[in-house]
Amino acid sequence: MDDCVFCNIINKTIEAQILFENERLVVIKDILPKAPVHLLIIQKKHILSITHVEAQDEALVGEMVVIAKEMAVKYGVGETGYKLIFNVGRDGGQVIPHLHLHLMGGKQMGE
Repeated sequence: MDDCVFCNIINKTIEAQILFENERLVVIKDILPKAPVHLLIIQKKHILSITHVEAQDEALVGEMVVIAKEMAVKYGVGETGYKLIFNVGRDGGQVIPHLHLHLMGGKQMGE
């Protein structure tokens, strides 16, 4: 998807601070952080949102959560606590139409 910001980050046509990468996922720092630690776990397969996840994507979504847990430990919020958020659709706060998981921590997180 040429106009997808995350696809362009994955394809390295847009620069981002990539903290982790494997064949299925990348992790970057959010450019507009809402917490001291605010990372985005992004799968390389272009899926619009949780609404568009299919049964064959189950392992990929599970891997996103496992990598988020590992990043929480690596960035110092694994013990104190953190929040994982999938925003789904415009009314759910999703700004970029490419499935991604927010990891936020480093302060007391409200609802």
